[in-house]
Amino acid sequence: MNIGPSADSLSSLPLKQVMEEEDESNTSTKCTPKTMSFRERGERAYTYHHHRHHHLLQNSYTFGYGFGFGYQNQYQNFPALLPLPPTIPLQLTAFNQNHTFGHKSHLRRGVCSPALATSSDYHVQDFPAGKREIKNPVSMPYNRKENGRKKSDSKAMPYAIARRPDSGGVEGRVVTLLANHFLVKFSPSHRVFHYDVEISPSPSKDIARRIKKKLVEEHPSLLSGALPVYDGRRTLYSPVEFQDDRLEFFISLPVSIGKTSVDEVVDLSQKKQEHKIFRVNIKLVSKLDGKVLSSYLDSKGDDATPLPQEYIHALDVVLREGPADKCIASGRSFYSRLMGGAKEIGGGAIAYRGFFQSLRPTQQGLALNVDFSVTAFHESIGVIPYLQKRFDFMHDVCQTKARCLTAEERKEVERALKNIRIFVCHRETVQRYRVHSLTEEVTENLWFPDRDGSSLRLLHYFKDHYDYDVQYRNLPCLQISRRKPCYLPMELCVICEGQKFFGKLSDDQTAKLLKMGCQRPLQRKAIIDGVMHGPAGPTSGSMVNEFKLHVAREMTQLKGRILYPPKLKLGHSGHVRNLTPSRHDCQWNLLDSHVFEGTCVKRWAIISFGGSTDQKSGIPRFINQLCQRCEQLGIFLNKSTVISPLFEPMHVLANAKVLESKLRKIHKAAFNNLQLLICVMERKHKGYADLKRIAETSIGVLSQCCLYSNLGRPSSQFLANIALKINAKVGGCTVALYNSLPCQMPRLFKHDEPVIFMGADVTHPHPLDDSSPSVAAVVGSVNWPAANKYASRMRSQTHRQEIIQDLASMVKEILDDFYEELSQLPRRIMFFRDGVSETQFNKVLHDELEAIRRACSKFPAYDPPITFFVVQKRHHTRLFPCEGADPSQSNDENVHPGTVVDTVITHPREFDFYLCSHWGVKGTSRPIHYHVLWDESGFSSDEAQKLVYNLCYTFVRCTKPISLVPPAYYAHLAAYRGRLYLERSDSGTTSSTSPTVSRSAPPQAIPLPKLSDNIRKLMFYC
Repeated sequence: MNIGPSADSLSSLPLKQVMEEEDESNTSTKCTPKTMSFRERGERAYTYHHHRHHHLLQNSYTFGYGFGFGYQNQYQNFPALLPLPPTIPLQLTAFNQNHTFGHKSHLRRGVCSPALATSSDYHVQDFPAGKREIKNPVSMPYNRKENGRKKSDSKAMPYAIARRPDSGGVEGRVVTLLANHFLVKFSPSHRVFHYDVEISPSPSKDIARRIKKKLVEEHPSLLSGALPVYDGRRTLYSPVEFQDDRLEFFISLPVSIGKTSVDEVVDLSQKKQEHKIFRVNIKLVSKLDGKVLSSYLDSKGDDATPLPQEYIHALDVVLREGPADKCIASGRSFYSRLMGGAKEIGGGAIAYRGFFQSLRPTQQGLALNVDFSVTAFHESIGVIPYLQKRFDFMHDVCQTKARCLTAEERKEVERALKNIRIFVCHRETVQRYRVHSLTEEVTENLWFPDRDGSSLRLLHYFKDHYDYDVQYRNLPCLQISRRKPCYLPMELCVICEGQKFFGKLSDDQTAKLLKMGCQRPLQRKAIIDGVMHGPAGPTSGSMVNEFKLHVAREMTQLKGRILYPPKLKLGHSGHVRNLTPSRHDCQWNLLDSHVFEGTCVKRWAIISFGGSTDQKSGIPRFINQLCQRCEQLGIFLNKSTVISPLFEPMHVLANAKVLESKLRKIHKAAFNNLQLLICVMERKHKGYADLKRIAETSIGVLSQCCLYSNLGRPSSQFLANIALKINAKVGGCTVALYNSLPCQMPRLFKHDEPVIFMGADVTHPHPLDDSSPSVAAVVGSVNWPAANKYASRMRSQTHRQEIIQDLASMVKEILDDFYEELSQLPRRIMFFRDGVSETQFNKVLHDELEAIRRACSKFPAYDPPITFFVVQKRHHTRLFPCEGADPSQSNDENVHPGTVVDTVITHPREFDFYLCSHWGVKGTSRPIHYHVLWDESGFSSDEAQKLVYNLCYTFVRCTKPISLVPPAYYAHLAAYRGRLYLERSDSGTTSSTSPTVSRSAPPQAIPLPKLSDNIRKLMFYC
C-alpha cells in the first residue's frame, strides 16, 4: 500500500489565502482644499515581481462578451429621505500652468458636495539597494569562490546576486513544455514620457480614472493628441510628449447618485447629478526609452547595470490599462462577476474568478506571466444580513430585538466590520464611509451634540430629519470617524462591492474556494488562453498599439528536463534494502520494508478530549491497531501505556491551567520520563495551541494529536501516517539516499567533510492583526551524510518584519548542536530561505548573509563557504505538457516529478530554476522557483538541481518526493509551531482581537517560551 503525506489533522497548516496588496481608501466626509500626496516625490519605483503575500486559488470559467460587477440588493431602491440641494453648473476651462491667475480662493475652498469616494493610500516600493560592502570578520580557511569565481581578496565583499554559472543543465530526459508566459516585444527606440499627476481633492482610483478619461476627451490639443495610460494614483505615461512640461486643468465631473458598478454605463439623463471640481496638475518627470532594457535582456550590458525598473513599470501600466477599465483590480489581479460567475462561499463572503498578470524579464525577453485566480470578497448586502451570515448569534439578537450583544460578541462584530467601506440608503448620496469602530452604547441610548451645543437623541434625529424609525435599537451604531461622533445605524448601511475579504476563512469556506479553484492542466490552460483572447485581457484596448507593443497570444514553448529519481535506502528485518522509485508519480510503499531507522517508544500514554461513549470504547482497539502497524513498519511501540487512557471533557482544552495539571499528572505517572503522549480529540479546538505549548515548553513531552472521526475505522494508511510522524518526532527517519551526496557529487561533498543544510522562514500574523509579533524559525541538519534529521530554533520578532532579526544567534545555536552530534563544525553551509520576494533579495542577502557570517565568527578561525538559496512557492508560473510532444503523457496530466526548467522563462542573468519535484494529484502543479543569491561552493546548474531534487525524497512524513526542499519545509513547520505558542485559548486580551491599523510603531515582540531541553534537538514540529 502507498503511504501518502502524513499530516497531524490538528497541526495541518491553514490555507494561506491570497493577500495581494490592495489599495485601501481613507474616509472622506467633506471636500478639502488640501492636496493629498499619494507618495513622496522622486523617482518612480517599481518591481516586476509577484507579490508573496497572497496565494491565489485557481479555477476555470467561461468567457462571455463582457465583464462587470452589476448587482442588486434589497437596499438599492430606497427612496431619498432628504432632498439634496441643487447643484451649481460651472463652466471650466483648462489652463496652462504658466498662465497668471487672479484670486483663486474660491477654487481653493472647493465645492462642498459629498466626497465621491474615499482617497487612496499609495504604497511606495523602494528600489533595491545598490551594492554594499562589508568587512569580512574572519579569515577564510577554504578556497571559497564568489559566484563561481575565486575571490581576489577578503577585505571588502560586495553582495552582488550570483550569476548563472553556465548555459543551463543537461542531465535528465528532455521534454517539450508550455509555460504561461507570453512574449512581449517592444521598440527600444520608442520613447515613453513619464508624468506625475496630482489631483485635488484626492479621489478614489475609479474616480481618478474617470477624471483622466474626461481630460483626454476635452483637451486633446494640450496633450498632443496622445492617449496616455494611468495607474489611478500619481503616474501617467504617454507615447508622445505633451505641449508643455507643466499643465494645470480644472475638471468638472458629473457623478450619478446611487451605487454604480464598475462597468455599468451611467445614463446621465435618467439620474440626478452632482458636479465636483478637481484640480489636476501634470508635470513631466522623465523621458524613457527601451535601449537599456534591450541591452540588459540581450546580456550585452555591464553586469553592474541594474534592471531598468521604471521602463518595465511603464509597459506594465500599459498592459494593465485595458483590464483596469473593465474589472476590479486587486494587487496584480483582476476580478469580475461575469468571468464565469460569482459563488457564495458562506459567512458573508463571495468568490470571484479573475486573472493575474505580471511583466517579467526572462531569457527570451520581456514576458507577460498570466495565470487564473480566484479569491474571496465581501458580499455586497446590508450590514445586518451580512452579520447574520457571519455569526449565528446575530439571528437571535435581530429576532428578539431585545437582547444586546455580549462583550465578546461585540468584539467579534467590530472585528468583522473594521475598515470595511459602506454606503447609506436613507438618503441619496455618492458618499462612501469606512467603518472605524462600534459605539459603546446601543442605538437607543445614543446622543450627540448639535451645532448649537444642545444634545440630540439619535432616534429623534432620524425620525425628525428622515421620517425613519430605527428598528434595531438594541444594536450599537457604526462609528465612521476617529475624532468626532459620527454614527450610522447598521440597518441603514450597505457594504460596498469589490472589497477583498481579509478575514480568516473557515474550513467550509476554504473547501469551497479550493473546489472552485482546482482545475486540471487542460482546463487551466484553456482559461488562460481565453484571458489572452478575451475582451478584458491584457491585450484588450488600443493602448498596446499606441505604445508599439506586440504581445504574443500563445504560451511560450520550451524544453524542460525530467531528472532521474535517486536510489533510496529502507529497512528490511534489520538489513538495508535499496529501492528506486519507478512509478510515474515516484511514490513508493513500505509493504515489504521497514523505515530506515525505527525508534523504540516504551513509555507513552493516551488522553482523550470529548467523544461519545461509543467513540471512547474504541480507544483500546485503536491502541492495538497502532502498535501492530508500528511493528509492521519497524517501529516499536509498547502495547501497554504507562497509565490507563485518561478521558477528559472538551472544555478542559479551553482552560490552560487545568490542561497543564492533567498533563503533569500523566508525566508524573511515567516518573517524569514520558516519551510520547497521544491526544485524541472530538473535534478541532483552539486549545490545541495550549496543548502543544505546555507539552513542549513546560513539561517536555512529545505529543501526537488525532481526531475521533479518523478512529472509527482507521485505515492502514491513516495508521501508517501516524506511525511515521511518531517515529520522526522520537528521533527516527523514514528513508535515506542509497548513494549519499558525497557519492553523487564528489566535487563538492566528501564523507569526512560534513555539510549542514539549513532552512529559514518567517510567519506573519493575520492581515487584520496589527500588533502580534512575527515568528522566525531556522532549522539545520545535524547528521551527515544522511542529512535527514533537523534541529530547530524559533524566535518572535517585530510585527511583520521579514528580515530575521536574531538569525546570528539561532545559526550559532544550531552549529553548536551540529558540533555536539558530529564533534566537528560543518565544512559548508547550504542555506535555504523561504518567503522572500524579488524586491527583498538585496536586503535579505546583505543582512542575513552577514548574520550567518557573524554566527560563524563566534568559533575560532571558522569561515565556511556559504551557498544561499531563496525558495519561492507563491508565484504564478505554471508548466503544461505540450500536446503530442510526449506519447506517454496525457495532455491533462501534470508534469512529472523531477521536471526542471532553467532556460527561456528564467532570469536573463541570475542563477535560478523552476523544479516540480512532486506529482500533482489535484489541480495544476506549481513548480518551486529556486534562486541562488550567493554561491561560494561553485555549483553548476546540474549540481544545484540534483541536490535539491534528491533532498526532496528525504522528507520524514511520507513515502514520496515533496514539492518543497525539506529544510525550507521544516522551517515553515517550525515557524508555524512558534506561532501556536503565542495563541492562548483562555486569554481575552490577545492582540488579534484589536486589529487597529493606526499604531505609530509596532509593539515590542512577546518572547516565545523556551523549549524543554529533552525535546530541543528532536523534530517535534513534524
